[in-house]
Amino acid sequence: MRKPELAAAIAEKAELTKEKANEIITIITDEISNSLSKDDSVTLIGFGTFSQRQRSARTGKNPQTGAEIQIAASKSVGFKPGKSLKDAVNV
Repeated sequence: MRKPELAAAIAEKAELTKEKANEIITIITDEISNSLSKDDSVTLIGFGTFSQRQRSARTGKNPQTGAEIQIAASKSVGFKPGKSLKDAVNV
């Protein structure tokens, strides 16, 4: 499911316009992004938790040449699903 399909489903169930549902999805994803950029986690009870994760610097290999390369440290986003989501997937 892509964003337009999700917006259409939300619009139908919440009796909103598709444009308003799309705007709500954008606001939610922007707020999750803003919180994660401040190193705050976002927990949606039953759905899951988004958190910022640190990846340390490491040595890798260039797949084309086999030469060693240095991969810089970076930040990533992690997601840990909640019980309700796990149960829904494992029906």
